[in-house]
Amino acid sequence: MVVVNSPDDGAALTHLRADGSAHMVDVSAKPETTRQATATATVHSTAEVLALLGAGGLPKGDALAVARVAGIMAAKKTPELVPLCHPLPLAKVTVDFELGADTVTILATVKTRGVTGVEMEALTAASVAALSVYDMIKAVDKHAVISGIRVLAKSGGKSGDWSVDA
Repeated sequence: MVVVNSPDDGAALTHLRADGSAHMVDVSAKPETTRQATATATVHSTAEVLALLGAGGLPKGDALAVARVAGIMAAKKTPELVPLCHPLPLAKVTVDFELGADTVTILATVKTRGVTGVEMEALTAASVAALSVYDMIKAVDKHAVISGIRVLAKSGGKSGDWSVDA
């Protein structure tokens, strides 16, 4: 038997009721603050493919431009994809890329002024941008791998600022 929301563990799962059923958290009493989150994802491929990617020379075209727009669009669609996410008025979404010898690292940053954080929007943007890169390179590398999807930093809200470096 799995016990959910046990008061003994000190960390109740906020999206589950006492009976274990899911619900959307009531955030109506929370104060509005400026909130920001940055997430990352990495696509691993070959040096040859990364050279094509950086030069915009892939058969499907400019993969990074497509992935950037896909990531931005995905951040805006997060509550449609992740059932218990609140719709938020996103103020800014950026999707940037760092090309390595055999990797492309995606950095997605999302900002809002609202009552709940934007970690899920940043994760969704990074994930979908990585999927778009994969889609654009799969014609030349069927063995590409997506990894390392995670939140790197968040700021704002009751829990304050946090980063992987802190």
